[in-house]
Amino acid sequence: MQLSLVIPTYNEASSIGSLIRQVCTHLDKILPGAYELIVVDDNSPDYTAKVAQELQEEFPQLQVICRHQERGLATAVLRGWQVARGEVLGVMDGDWQHPPEILLKLWPLIQEGADLVVGSRYVESGGVSHWNLGRRLVSRGAQAIGLVLLPGIFRRVSDPLSGLFLVRRQAIAGIPLSPKGYKLLIEVLARGRVKTIAEVGYVFQERQNGESKIQLQTCLQYLHHLIHLRFSLGQVGSFLRFSTVGLSGTFVDMTLLYLLHDPSNLGWDLAISKFIASEVAILNNFLWNDLWTFRHVTQLQPGLWNRLKRLVKFNVICLIGLLLNSSLLILLSEHLGIHYLLANLMAIGIVVFWNFYLNAKLSWRAPS
Repeated sequence: MQLSLVIPTYNEASSIGSLIRQVCTHLDKILPGAYELIVVDDNSPDYTAKVAQELQEEFPQLQVICRHQERGLATAVLRGWQVARGEVLGVMDGDWQHPPEILLKLWPLIQEGADLVVGSRYVESGGVSHWNLGRRLVSRGAQAIGLVLLPGIFRRVSDPLSGLFLVRRQAIAGIPLSPKGYKLLIEVLARGRVKTIAEVGYVFQERQNGESKIQLQTCLQYLHHLIHLRFSLGQVGSFLRFSTVGLSGTFVDMTLLYLLHDPSNLGWDLAISKFIASEVAILNNFLWNDLWTFRHVTQLQPGLWNRLKRLVKFNVICLIGLLLNSSLLILLSEHLGIHYLLANLMAIGIVVFWNFYLNAKLSWRAPS
């Protein structure tokens, strides 16, 4: 058995039959008798699993698993991989968003020695079909957040959020994978023994039926996954100190804004008051980070001139973070329909990681 391809499904009864036939037609050309399909369904109300089971007599290479207690695309794929027998493990969607004929291009690259072959929307001949501007911004924004939080992982491929890929079993054998949502490829890139990577462009199609998987819960799970990986891959102590300093800066900002702007105090203009409060908070945060959070770096770069350079970099990064915060707030609230208070909280959390990562890389970069 050379290939085990898992197709996770939920409410795809109207399309799963034609998809299975198309996939088998293509794989029979390149892997006759050497592949298996594993449909993993999360107990769909439309009886997707039953429809797929009725095809097993026609396609003996087809397995169907119906989960009753679990839910989630990534964990469904892992469940399929647990029973898979192939030397190569794969995944593709069950809603026709991934064209079955792309398998004819993915498999030869595995044969040439790649550990991982990814179907990408962002390389030559790749793209999306009829996405509106909002959906394009959400997709690119999610990838940008990943680049900030996990640059070493997200830079390895052009489309780290792809749900279409093949990976050699030996690259992930014995490694516990724990995705927190529906993006399994991030986990494979972060934890797997993946050396050689190839990519194939494809055009992401619109769903033929059902509803989009992009929901508020999906966004929160995605952020949870990134944060979980960031913590597990190191720099936890520095990040916690950086966050603690950030809380002190918030207190300084709020207190000064009240003292400067409130009519019962000085009653200054709001914009001027906010600018002064923000700059004092930034100075507060810089001093604490310079003396405490990144002390292991500043000890190697003593002197007033080095400290002034770090202050300038810190100030610029924080101002960019403020613009990023505002942009994310608009994106999450207006394009995804998330309540503005929750959207603001999510944006603040994301910007904390942005500020930490860039400052760790630029403001307090250890000398080489």
